[in-house]
Amino acid sequence: MPERSWVPPGPYHLRHTLRVLQRGGRDPAFRWDAGTLWRASRTPQGPATLRITTETGAVRGEAWGPGADWALETLPALLGAKDEPEAFTPRHRIVAQAVHRNPGLRLTQTGLVMEALVASVLEQKISTREAFAAWRQLLLRYGESPPGPAPEGMRIPPTPSQWAMIPSWEWHRAGVDDKRASAILRACRYAPRLEEAAGMELAEALRRLQLVPGIGPWTAAEVLQRSNGAPDALTLGDLHLPGHIGYALTGRRGLGDADMLELLVPYAGQRHRAARLILLAGRIPTRREPRAPIGRIARL
Repeated sequence: MPERSWVPPGPYHLRHTLRVLQRGGRDPAFRWDAGTLWRASRTPQGPATLRITTETGAVRGEAWGPGADWALETLPALLGAKDEPEAFTPRHRIVAQAVHRNPGLRLTQTGLVMEALVASVLEQKISTREAFAAWRQLLLRYGESPPGPAPEGMRIPPTPSQWAMIPSWEWHRAGVDDKRASAILRACRYAPRLEEAAGMELAEALRRLQLVPGIGPWTAAEVLQRSNGAPDALTLGDLHLPGHIGYALTGRRGLGDADMLELLVPYAGQRHRAARLILLAGRIPTRREPRAPIGRIARL
């Protein structure tokens, strides 16, 4: 069983760093278990199970399966080793407070585009609760049992060809409409070309993903935040994010994307990181009316 350790250069928070990879509390590909993180992924070399634990001053990874070597080779990047949080300068008091309270936050870089893309497309225009349920149902039915001693119920996400073979009625049964299913199927046709975006600069990677109909700015940013660890991949087109950012920085309600972009000008090159920190600060506007049944809504 191969293993590898990484020593963070400063404070480190495993959960804050990798929580963006978990698609709901019952994600079959991601599990927290008594302080241990389990991740089931499909690497370029095949399925892999990764177990991550923290030790004094270090993070330790153990891996099983055909993709074990790849999983361990990229472990530091997954844990945020390629991130440069020191390049970030707070420009607002609330952001400075968030940096102070969350010194161990780093941006993960999985190097896996399709893994993030399928899950992100499922989140288009519906609540996260519904999207997480669809992800879980599809993985439990079509995912592969992970190698090694993974906890019961975990699954490796399907390959692009396996996603493409899912019958239309099974997408519907999982609550996925034709538009989102079609976007996933189109992306699967070009999976090798889309995976290349993991090695591109942000602007080029955004363009590459958005060549696929059904993949717009919202989805592309959500993917590259995870696959590339892109600190400036700001999510645009989200129903709630501009309001949260606007309220946290100005106290005003009802702001949109244009307002958010203007407010985040001082964070050029680091706008995604700034948004993460602002959300961690927890200054969210209280609702003035009953909560709608639909939660976070996104565009494409």
